[in-house]
Amino acid sequence: MSELRELYQTVILDHNKKPRNFRVPDAPNREAKGHNPLCGDKITVYLLVDETGRIADVGFQGDGCAISTASASMMTEAVKGQPVDDANALFDAFHDVVTGDPIEEPDLDGIGKLAVFSGVREFPMRVKCATLAWHTLRAAIEDAGSVVKTE
Repeated sequence: MSELRELYQTVILDHNKKPRNFRVPDAPNREAKGHNPLCGDKITVYLLVDETGRIADVGFQGDGCAISTASASMMTEAVKGQPVDDANALFDAFHDVVTGDPIEEPDLDGIGKLAVFSGVREFPMRVKCATLAWHTLRAAIEDAGSVVKTE
């Protein structure tokens, strides 16, 4: 087993058992719900975006598989304290990594610890699990008000 796969398993298990920011922040001013009907994952992402456009606080709640929960947990750690524009850029980079051609080497620049999810691209059904929180984050940033679905 490759080093990245071992790290992937360790990180997924850790963030699934002890998800970070699994809570409703004090006074969130944006939220969105997400649902993956294929495996039943459901998530709500809560944001507190300050007057400067920075994600001052972020949290999530819901039920999902290990990949979905771990992705949401790591996402909240990555975007907390970041400007909304940077969070959107990270969404794009993460999405490119997990949805890219599994034969090609992914571009992992700028995604830090989230690189452990690069192997998900080999399993199309799991891509939806890994990206649900991210699509829900984007809907919360945009204050869209509708339920995000990954179908």
